Amino acid sequence: MYKEKTVSEAIHYRRSVRVYDAEKPIQKDIVKKCIHQATLAPNSSNMQLWEFYHVTSKDIIAKITPFCFNQNAAKTAQQLVIFITRKDLWKQRANANLKFIDKNFGADNPKNKQSKREKTARNYYSKIIPFAYGDFLGMLGFLKYLMVSFIGFFKPMYRQVRKSDMRIVAHKTCGLAAENFMISMAAEGYDTCPMEGSDTLRIKKLLGLPLGAEINMIVSCGIRKPEGVYGDRFRIPFEEVYKEV
Repeated sequence: MYKEKTVSEAIHYRRSVRVYDAEKPIQKDIVKKCIHQATLAPNSSNMQLWEFYHVTSKDIIAKITPFCFNQNAAKTAQQLVIFITRKDLWKQRANANLKFIDKNFGADNPKNKQSKREKTARNYYSKIIPFAYGDFLGMLGFLKYLMVSFIGFFKPMYRQVRKSDMRIVAHKTCGLAAENFMISMAAEGYDTCPMEGSDTLRIKKLLGLPLGAEINMIVSCGIRKPEGVYGDRFRIPFEEVYKEV
């Protein structure tokens, strides 16, 4: 029976694998388990503005491969996982958080009996989140930016309120989920390669994704061949990137 790697072992084992062994299939259920663990990643305001497309069909992989510019990591992949941002679902996700608050504190809890924690949480998802994510053709975002910039002269202020800012937030969050997934796969002895180089418009059309969905990255999956790792791992010396303050 396979013994799952520790977190440290999985981090060191993980490499971006470009060539997978066609003779070593991977189990769909284990990949699905790793995707589920991806959903446990930290994310901005617990909004979870993501979706995960688990591609197991060889026909679909073959259609996606040219859109990934025929990278070996796509051509030899056993399965693919496509990480999608869904900033357009912010209202549904905010309401889901409010329903979770109702479940924990009671839906009919009167305001005068609400704890400070409950009031803060309700206010956050019913007022602050709509302020941050609400926009109309980018114009509202610009006005919000001017407002927070002015207030920022007088006190610390969160300034990332434009449409482009919230898009970045969604992609950062999705990247955290992708990292969770790849480390989980490494713990199972499976290999991955995150691919950003792709024609995302064509892949969106192939998968039938809605207009508001954006592809964050495509992660190929399989078990490495010896030549699948192209070289020794290179990192900038730790002393150059570590700053203690």
